[in-house]
Amino acid sequence: MRKFLVILDESRECLNAMRFAAMRAANTGGGVAVLSIIPPDEFNHWIGVADIMRAEARERIEVHFEVFAKWMRDKQGVDPELVIREGVPVNEILKHIEDDPDVGVLVLGAGTDKKGPGPLVTQMTKSAGTLPIPMTIVPGDISKERLEAIT
Repeated sequence: MRKFLVILDESRECLNAMRFAAMRAANTGGGVAVLSIIPPDEFNHWIGVADIMRAEARERIEVHFEVFAKWMRDKQGVDPELVIREGVPVNEILKHIEDDPDVGVLVLGAGTDKKGPGPLVTQMTKSAGTLPIPMTIVPGDISKERLEAIT
């Protein structure tokens, strides 16, 4: 089964990327893999403190994921999987794509800020020509109705 890989983070544009991935998966018989990445700089503390912070970060991610997962299951009939990795976001995305041959499309949300689409979209588009899968960039301010119409 082809999976849509979508990134879970604290950005506003993440919501539309999640919606798009779930709707496309539902309409094409695919799945959704939700990847959340804990940056390495969050744990520059003593080992005991770093372990506690790591556990708290994972708990926050799981709670955040469950909100999206419930919507995907209830509204789209898609049961997403959660993957949590630690490291540099772009590197971890590329490693996950390499590790999971079922991932067929990377879905990213673009920010609406005047500074640009966001650091992840900016970094990933630089390597778009060498990605082993297509990348879809979902506008951060696209309406839910428009997403439904195009998926």
